[in-house]
Amino acid sequence: MELRHLQHFVAVAEDRHFTRAAQRLRVSQSGLSASIRALERELRAPLFVRTTRRVTLTEAGRALLGEAERILAQVRAAHEAVAAVQGVLRGSLALGTEQCLAGVHVPGLLAAFRRRHPDVEIGLRQAGSGALAEDVVAGRLDLAFGVTPRSGTEHLRVLPLAREPMTVLCHAAHRLAGGGAVTPADLAGETFVDFHTDWGPRRTTDAAFAAAGVPRGVPLETSDVHTLLELVGEGLGIAVVPRHFAHKREASLLTAVPLKTDPETAYETAVMVPPPEATSPAARALLALLEAQGVLTPREAVGSPGEGRARTGEGRARTGEGRARVRPPGGHTAPDASAAAAS
Repeated sequence: MELRHLQHFVAVAEDRHFTRAAQRLRVSQSGLSASIRALERELRAPLFVRTTRRVTLTEAGRALLGEAERILAQVRAAHEAVAAVQGVLRGSLALGTEQCLAGVHVPGLLAAFRRRHPDVEIGLRQAGSGALAEDVVAGRLDLAFGVTPRSGTEHLRVLPLAREPMTVLCHAAHRLAGGGAVTPADLAGETFVDFHTDWGPRRTTDAAFAAAGVPRGVPLETSDVHTLLELVGEGLGIAVVPRHFAHKREASLLTAVPLKTDPETAYETAVMVPPPEATSPAARALLALLEAQGVLTPREAVGSPGEGRARTGEGRARTGEGRARVRPPGGHTAPDASAAAAS
């Protein structure tokens, strides 16, 4: 059994798509298919059910996936251990993140990491916080930046980054644009634009409305912040978002209305990392860089699973996005405060 066959199998299992997996692996689709067929011949079992629209794991494929992930993780650990003895950090860093996250500027962070550790291969995956947490626990990611999970953290270290309130964005002609702060009850019956349910801002908003006992329908869902802001700009609905979203260029003509909610449902971001004994050398190096940048304190960087609360404010990292403008209630334009978010 060749390692590359296992690598190819895991990639197809993750992407559920041969073409996307081939592109990610930088191999031809025919070569990838041949690799999977060779593995199936060796194991004498089909690993995937293939249709014209989707690829799913068979029972044998599901049984193999966990073992394949463990084998590949052990191989990476062996490479990294030898490199560490030689005094050079090598190997790979598999990182996950939500988009436009408060508290850390991911592109700038990765650029600084590459300057420090040019021999480490960096992989980046963008997804919702729930999926990212699952990938860290399963060992598919070394660490991830996302919204602080409210449960299921027994196998995670949750290191706080930032905490900020949510705000309502609406079209300048909307009824809310001329008023003051609102509560979830004030928004009952409104048409909402929001992210898909696994994304951090959506989870935060859903929790805030549930805590207030206010039902909310979301007919317009997207996974892209820029699309969300454009939908609001066209008057198709309102959006409840982290406050720093109001400083984006696409929000410059929108009105930001403060939202009063239970403080326990504030938007909190964090680094999600495995327990210390399962943290890779590359992940430890990235945590050390976050500590050096003042994003994490030394105590946080070595914390225990499940511990940590997000600090107040909008985080410490810089956005690099420039100074945008936003209309506060009443329609007057004001310069933004410094926002801490990765674009």
